[in-house]
Amino acid sequence: MRFTGAVRLGVLAATAVLTWYITSQLLNLQLDENLRNLVGFQDQEAIVTSSSVPKHFKCGLVSTCPQNHFVFRVASGAASVAGPSICFEDTILISSVKNNVGRGLNIALLNGVTGTLLDTQTFDMWGGDVLALLRFLRLIQDGTVIIVATFDDGATKMSDEIRALFVSLGSSSIGQLAFRDNWVFVGAKGIQGKSPFEQLAKHNKNTNKYDGWPEAVEMSGCLPARKD
Repeated sequence: MRFTGAVRLGVLAATAVLTWYITSQLLNLQLDENLRNLVGFQDQEAIVTSSSVPKHFKCGLVSTCPQNHFVFRVASGAASVAGPSICFEDTILISSVKNNVGRGLNIALLNGVTGTLLDTQTFDMWGGDVLALLRFLRLIQDGTVIIVATFDDGATKMSDEIRALFVSLGSSSIGQLAFRDNWVFVGAKGIQGKSPFEQLAKHNKNTNKYDGWPEAVEMSGCLPARKD
């Protein structure tokens, strides 16, 4: 009887030891797995952190501009629905989001030395007062940068005098601007020769991208700052 009891006690003891061993092994395996997961997570986090994040360039350009140059991007409106936009040195000056666009010519004036914004205006070239545009253009000071984007129609009320003023600012396409054409332009008062920053899309029912309007035009680049 005592022998049987001793055997049972031995079996219980062996079972307890075996149970403890198996449990400890399972815990170690789980701990190893948790450590691997943690290390794997940290490694993945390091990969994400060290991965090449796309660099931001001003106004969405694909590269930086040289020293002493201003960054710009200008886009005309699309048909009579999507308004134009003007970005200068990574600041949106005119856009539908800012709620400062209008039918006709959308214009921003900037200091050619510092890049400081001087004024933004819109001029309705379909039903507006063109005398206001004439006064505005005549008062532009020497060295001032001008950025223009059309929306809807920018030419119906445009006179020869207005066109001549834009020519003096460096435009070479203003003479061709007609009803519902899309036009973007960057020039300056006192510029020598013609500006290289100008795009024109003609309204043509056979080639129009939209019903009654040509495709929008967009232009970006690096504008040299004027020396003080």
